[in-house]
Amino acid sequence: MTTFTEGNFDIVVVGAGHAGCEAALACARTGLKTAMLTLNLDSIAFMACNPSIGGTAKGQIVREIDALGGEMGINADETALQFKMLNVGKGAAVQSLRCQSDKNAYHRRMKYVLEHTQNLRIVQGEAARILEKDGRACGVETTYGGIFECRAVILATGVYLNAQTITGEVVKDSGPNGFAPATALTKNLIELGFNVRRFKTGTPARIDFRTIDTAKCAVQEGDTTVYPFSFMHDRVPAEQTDCYLTYTNRTTHDIILSNLDRSPLYNGTIDGTGPRYCPSIETKVVRFADKERHQIFIEPEGADTLEAYIQGMSSSLPHDVQRDMYRSVAGLEHCDIMRYAYAIEYDCIDTLDIYPTLEFKKVEGIYTAGQINGTSGYEEAAAQGLMAGINASLKLRGKPPLILGRDEAYIGVLIDDLVTKGTEEPYRMMTSRAEHRIELRQDNADFRLTDKGYACGLVTEERYARYLERKKNYQRALKELEERLPEGVADGILLSHNLPEGGRPLSPAELIKRGVCLDDICTACGALSWADRSVKESAEIEIKYEGYLKKGREQIAKAKKLEDRLLPDDIDYSKIEGLRLEAREKLNKVRPRSLGQAGRISGVNPADISVLMIYLAINH
Repeated sequence: MTTFTEGNFDIVVVGAGHAGCEAALACARTGLKTAMLTLNLDSIAFMACNPSIGGTAKGQIVREIDALGGEMGINADETALQFKMLNVGKGAAVQSLRCQSDKNAYHRRMKYVLEHTQNLRIVQGEAARILEKDGRACGVETTYGGIFECRAVILATGVYLNAQTITGEVVKDSGPNGFAPATALTKNLIELGFNVRRFKTGTPARIDFRTIDTAKCAVQEGDTTVYPFSFMHDRVPAEQTDCYLTYTNRTTHDIILSNLDRSPLYNGTIDGTGPRYCPSIETKVVRFADKERHQIFIEPEGADTLEAYIQGMSSSLPHDVQRDMYRSVAGLEHCDIMRYAYAIEYDCIDTLDIYPTLEFKKVEGIYTAGQINGTSGYEEAAAQGLMAGINASLKLRGKPPLILGRDEAYIGVLIDDLVTKGTEEPYRMMTSRAEHRIELRQDNADFRLTDKGYACGLVTEERYARYLERKKNYQRALKELEERLPEGVADGILLSHNLPEGGRPLSPAELIKRGVCLDDICTACGALSWADRSVKESAEIEIKYEGYLKKGREQIAKAKKLEDRLLPDDIDYSKIEGLRLEAREKLNKVRPRSLGQAGRISGVNPADISVLMIYLAINH
């Protein structure tokens, strides 16, 4: 095939899903000449599965992306149909924002943003090879022979590598939603030294909303008093679209169980490893046989379509079984399926082969982000794309990398888990994965990360000024809440809450610690009348959880000592006496940056860390 030069770029981003979008924007916005290569312009920021952003732990990630200067939070706010704060009955650490998105509007707005970003060229085409010279990436060749010369490549290929959709007995070479798969690149990745594996995910049916009897379902209204995802926005819309809740039943389960021999998950058709925390309805019925029903949420896909997403009923059963299965659910008895459910298998890589910067260990200048790294979820993908873009940009600009600690961000937990522990199944972020989650709340994401985003050159002056104003107001609020109230005011507030009197003048902060919410205090005495809701919430959380936060910060300081003990890049762990054989093998494979990371590697125990500490003391 004749090759030709498409142009010379600093960075080429392969893929235009949620990871690719953030990666391309991060590179272009920091001044680098960037090309984004996508199989189909119509699939940019496409929501192949649930048309929603956020959720448990994922809402925190979106706010972190926003705090660093990413686009996902802004795009989600601008195209949302409904907002909901999850886990409101629990502590602040596990409360998470979620929005139901307008699927087509989300795609259109993100495409518009990309098209109007300086330094960014978008090209429809399929990557066939990553070109390298002297151990460093130097270009991308398309299946049509086009050469994009560059200094770095970010692979954000999603679920498209050798993708196959599976429904019953029918297996098709196809990406999600009927988009074409990427069939050329996997072979080249193996040649470059990537270890490739096969994962699986899936999606439920889309049903014509007119054929749903919502009177048989419970209405799920949106929250109008919650804050939006982006710190650049002040409020969510007052008018929101309803979602609905229904349940499977014994008939549904019997239909599924009687057709397991036709299920690709159980008859051997599907080989890929599926997501444990987002199982198909077949898996849920089999795994939780004692449950009489499972929740099913009916969610609109957009303002310009009648398609409704049936969350909780992902499936790969044959179409005839799907029809009977969906129609057995209350409210769906007469439903018409517009798009049938399917499973999808795809190639991804072993993330133990990449550094915490998301750069490939064996070829310099190749970065990976999103589902190619074995993760699931738009939010996890966008976070990795953002960090890959930031780190590729920083490296090409001669600056040190940005590696977020586990105590600094859920993004830090996500990436550390991937590059230190790896994953044997599609990885999904959960609050339980973060040992410092009380510090990693969504309300304080800007306090944790915006300075870092600004230092990288990604946070704009407008955004940074807004952050500094909020930080100043937050500090002012904390100070005012420590000031004692006039004689008798505090006792009056305590008595109105059936709490014992203080016996002395108390401050609002002391009332908060005794269980009075800040809103009630402000109503009773006019405190913080100047402050907005976000400032009040952050201040109240800081005061309410002061004891836990103090203890957590002490643990972080202790752990930081190990994180600060960096390990030289040239250590040959196989030659360090005292290390167990398994530890030597794992350490040589992962190549940890620090003693802290080394201690989190599966197969490395505290005794091995002690050996490393002695080795460092003697040799470095």
